[in-house]
Amino acid sequence: MTEDKDNIQFELTDELIEQVKLLIEEQKDRELRKLLNEFHYADIAEILDELDLEEAIYIIKLLDSETTSDVLMELDEDIREKVLRNLSAKEIAEEIEELDTDDAADIIAELPEDRQQEVISNIEDQEHKAEITELLAYDEDSAGGLMAKELVKVYETWTVAGCMRRIRGQAKDVTRVHSIYVVNRQNKLIGRLSLKDLIVAKSDNKIADIYISNVDYVNVHDDVEDVAKVMQKYDLEAIPVVDDNQTLLGRITIDDIVDVIKEEADKDYQLAAGITQDVEADDSIFDLTKARLPWLFLGLIGGVGAFLIMEGFQDSFQKYAVLFFFTPLIAAMAGNVGVQSSAIIVQGLANDDLKGSINNRLIKEMLLAALNGTILAIFLFLFVWVVDGNMNTALAVSSSLVAVIIVAGLIGTFVPLFLDKRGIDPAIATGPFITTSNDIFGILIYFWIAKLILGI
Repeated sequence: MTEDKDNIQFELTDELIEQVKLLIEEQKDRELRKLLNEFHYADIAEILDELDLEEAIYIIKLLDSETTSDVLMELDEDIREKVLRNLSAKEIAEEIEELDTDDAADIIAELPEDRQQEVISNIEDQEHKAEITELLAYDEDSAGGLMAKELVKVYETWTVAGCMRRIRGQAKDVTRVHSIYVVNRQNKLIGRLSLKDLIVAKSDNKIADIYISNVDYVNVHDDVEDVAKVMQKYDLEAIPVVDDNQTLLGRITIDDIVDVIKEEADKDYQLAAGITQDVEADDSIFDLTKARLPWLFLGLIGGVGAFLIMEGFQDSFQKYAVLFFFTPLIAAMAGNVGVQSSAIIVQGLANDDLKGSINNRLIKEMLLAALNGTILAIFLFLFVWVVDGNMNTALAVSSSLVAVIIVAGLIGTFVPLFLDKRGIDPAIATGPFITTSNDIFGILIYFWIAKLILGI
């Protein structure tokens, strides 16, 4: 695609979809090809998402593989799976050969195992085939599973003139040249090369005299979330990947890391909402039920627990019926404070911003909760006193609120830190888990303090 096509403001309309459908129906391939060639591959993918499967496959087979390979990467995963299922192994291989190794490996990994081998065997470029096979061997959540083999590297022994010639040859296979990496004779990463330094250097200078030895890198077995943190911290567009021997294996670019961050954010959002597995709105009712039911069941248990607690204080209700009407308020405040506290902690853990010991964090949260609770309790005290006319009742309800908020803040802080220490995703603590537990503790504390103050 040309740069001009990248800048076209695309708008998906019903008229455009109908036009594409009509051209397919009338098999006006030349006009259809001319129409679609005006759009960026991401826009074509958006069009395909709105078409029937047969129509989408028709376009995939109509356009050249240089375009459709990128279109496939932009398609919704479910649609891409259906499209690939209807392409032959040879046709998929033709698409694969146009992709960078990381994208090619991702496509192949989505296929059934028997189909994977069939597609790989149809790849004609032996070097491309070997590199894809290497990437498929790594865990998908590791740096190796995310990296691409395409990069520009130079040897420290080369001259600037020789380096420029070889860079031109390597750059043809690299979509974007973010960095130039320097290796020794053993192919071990020893530094990076500034394009500015390369341009201003004399042609007979050695690369060893001008390269920068300070270079950030990640190990091939590092978790992708750790890679994302490194790239975010140092504001990197790309980062090299090495093995345990410091051998340069590939590179990871910012576009891949953005995908990782998005996927992690989606997962954390679903966990916070009480959804235990990755699902989408278009998934089957059965899959959605499996994802949602466990936490809903937890909420049911929490409700039963709250009922049993309230039943144990039914004598209090009979003498001070007004206490009953403030139960939802106490439970809601406990849940809200717990979610706020846990959300801040989870965010800090995700961004690696948390400093200091757990004890200091808990003390800070307790003081914060006490301050907020006291301010809210003053207003609640005045309200209950005006409504009920009993100072002791107002004192019981407002004192309970302060205690409940402090406990909820401590629970909301401690639980995600505890889960993180145990290697469990702390995002799980921002959802129904915290809300339900704080509801139960909140109601228990509320009635216990009310009973103590009112002498019932």
